[in-house]
Amino acid sequence: MEKLLSNGFNVESLPEDYIFPPELRPGNLKIPFSSNIPVIDLNEAQNGDRSNTIQKIIKASEEFGFFQVINHGISENLMNEVRSVFKELFEMPAEEKQKLCSDDPLKACKMFTSNVNYATEKVHLWRDNFWHPCHPLEQWQHLWPQNPTRYRECVGASSVEVKKLASRILSLISEGLGLECGYFENDLAGSVTLSINHYPPCPDPSLTLGIVKHSDPNLITILLQDDVCGLQVFKDGKWIAVQPIPNAFVVNIGHQLQIISNGKLQSAEHRAVTNSSDARTSAAFFVAPTDECMIEPAQALTDEHHPPIFKSFKYKDFLSYYFAKYGDTDAVLKSVEAQKS
Repeated sequence: MEKLLSNGFNVESLPEDYIFPPELRPGNLKIPFSSNIPVIDLNEAQNGDRSNTIQKIIKASEEFGFFQVINHGISENLMNEVRSVFKELFEMPAEEKQKLCSDDPLKACKMFTSNVNYATEKVHLWRDNFWHPCHPLEQWQHLWPQNPTRYRECVGASSVEVKKLASRILSLISEGLGLECGYFENDLAGSVTLSINHYPPCPDPSLTLGIVKHSDPNLITILLQDDVCGLQVFKDGKWIAVQPIPNAFVVNIGHQLQIISNGKLQSAEHRAVTNSSDARTSAAFFVAPTDECMIEPAQALTDEHHPPIFKSFKYKDFLSYYFAKYGDTDAVLKSVEAQKS
């Protein structure tokens, strides 16, 4: 297994195999924080102003493809504890982390550096990643690491709470789109995978990336950040930085929600940049359809005046093409466009 960055990659300058082509580098330009990034207070929906909350979520999903949620019902203690466990995971001794590394593509729970295709990729990402499924919990929890000792209990509790939060948000979205109650309470949201990214301090953040520009392939992503900046979203031809709000979650609209909404909601292109002084750790809960689930624009959103702009497909087939064309959002969406008559 290639050397994990979190094992202490002590270099004065950035190794050549981490340097991106000039057109992909973030450069030295300071990306400004945007004050327009939507922040949704989920307390409003519970306190009788549900329609206003729905309106805000739909608008954010149409214009930005992402938003942050506050007062979401997940306790500050649990959020702090799970952040602490994630930090502890990447600070474990090298031999402990080595037990989690694997080249087996079928292994459900694994740690790697850069990407799973490290050996064949042209340029490496400045990140370590730990990845595993977490819903249904009883199917996967016994495969998770026993070190850190709190990992299974703490991440299990967080996974359950995040799945509930995702269901609440999807319920508000389905209502806002005019879909029937419970539209997403089935195989469309039947899978949740956790991807924990760790970005150690980098010798030259202007030349490399933690994650390249992409949109998420799934339905919706619930992202837990720490207090270090690094997430950037591409909007109107420009990058904007997302400032972490204490105890907020970032919500990304994925490709499947764009397709089911027949193009009404947008999947947001985003990337992760590094910095030279602080390690950053973020955890993305990918809420997705099950592999065999058939995806197509919701029938309630299509008619003779609004024909479906995407065809019907199996989610696992979409995923295969997505990873083959990773980072090329246009090509991915074109592959599932409906044939124009």
